[in-house]
Amino acid sequence: MGPSKVIPYYFKAEETFDHEEVTIATLVTHNRFQVLSRLATRYRGPVSVAIHVNDDATKQVILTDLHRLFDENPDMRRYVDIHLVVDKFDRQFNMWRNVAKFFARTDFIMMLDVDFHLCTDFRTSLRANPKLMDVLRAGTGAIVVPAFEFIEKEDGEDWSTFPKNKQELLEIVQAEKIDMFHRSWKPGHGSTNYTRWYAASEPYKATEYSYSYEPYVIFKKEGTPWCEERFIGYGANKAACLYEIYLSGIDYWILPDDFLIHQTHHYLEETRARERKYNKKLYDYFREESCLRYSRTMIAAGLWDTPRADNVKRECAKIKGFHDIIERMHG
Repeated sequence: MGPSKVIPYYFKAEETFDHEEVTIATLVTHNRFQVLSRLATRYRGPVSVAIHVNDDATKQVILTDLHRLFDENPDMRRYVDIHLVVDKFDRQFNMWRNVAKFFARTDFIMMLDVDFHLCTDFRTSLRANPKLMDVLRAGTGAIVVPAFEFIEKEDGEDWSTFPKNKQELLEIVQAEKIDMFHRSWKPGHGSTNYTRWYAASEPYKATEYSYSYEPYVIFKKEGTPWCEERFIGYGANKAACLYEIYLSGIDYWILPDDFLIHQTHHYLEETRARERKYNKKLYDYFREESCLRYSRTMIAAGLWDTPRADNVKRECAKIKGFHDIIERMHG
């Protein structure tokens, strides 16, 4: 698509953080600056943000508003690293995710969309669970914070009214006011198994993985796959990131008491529909390619007969002709 100019640490957080902190890695466009500011104040921890700046007449307006954001909110100055991506290409979401991840300064990151409100303190939950911390440190597990969305969009506009604990959330679930995020597209978050989550008191592993699964996850920065940058625009971009993470041998573990809620905002539906159609076709090719790449890598590294290859074997068996190809690789 052409060159992009990346300016790391355009603003650099004043705070220093323990290496085992969780850095929220996110991407932000000009129209979501105020949501980012609220996130910084809510989280009060490290945030690594890729901000897209159009290389056109709007550039100075965006930078002026960004400086104003840092002037007005001390939590932005205290906790947030800003990395600028300056070019004329909109919606390079995976490239922006990679920038935010690359410049994160702690061992663990959370890949999060900025529109989600952090309803609970998932960091405290993590630190209190040695098993989850062990799989994070080992790079064998990614931790899912379940995501929700109000059924009536106007109910999701005021974050200050959102539930603050699981019991409050369950009450509005039972009242049919809120449900899993994007409930009309169950493959996107269904592998979290919300029915199980409602009754859960201990973390559990996602056992019914779907290649469309795209939860919000905490995982180890080093040694984990990067997001595929061929995906431009809406549709499949985040699922592709999570797919590679899964194929690499990382399992998804769900936190039982923590959750996120989507803050309502409106999309350009016509644009989203067109881009989804293109990316769906790309994702079909990408899945086949990824299965071959991870299988070949694991066979060459002597990992094929270890638990690290279980996810590749299970997921890629769904692709026609996969077993024949594996036999030829071994032959």
